[in-house]
Amino acid sequence: MKNTIKIKRLYDTPEKGDGFTILIDRLWPRGMSKQEAYWDVWLKEIAPSSELRKWFNHEPEKWQAFKKAYEEELKDSAALEELIDLLHHHKVVTFLYATKEREHNHAVVLKEVVEEKV
Repeated sequence: MKNTIKIKRLYDTPEKGDGFTILIDRLWPRGMSKQEAYWDVWLKEIAPSSELRKWFNHEPEKWQAFKKAYEEELKDSAALEELIDLLHHHKVVTFLYATKEREHNHAVVLKEVVEEKV
């Protein structure tokens, strides 16, 4: 069975095709109450470490180094195993993130890593 993995900003309008939604940020998104947010699971442990997130600061010139460091953090991660287990139970999964940066963010890296493993 082939899974479909999507990535999307939590602030974007939910759609029927989003499937099972997983919030993948370590911190709760600014300006959004838990009542208005849509997510099925909040898997905060899958997010980059606070140190890595602060260092990267979504600076495009740090993208390759960030990507490599985050991939390293994901190796042997219990949260990654939990995420892969969730994929076995849902055909369509959407990773939700908060940053305005749509190209250089951890969701992009996580999607690549998970697609390679599944």
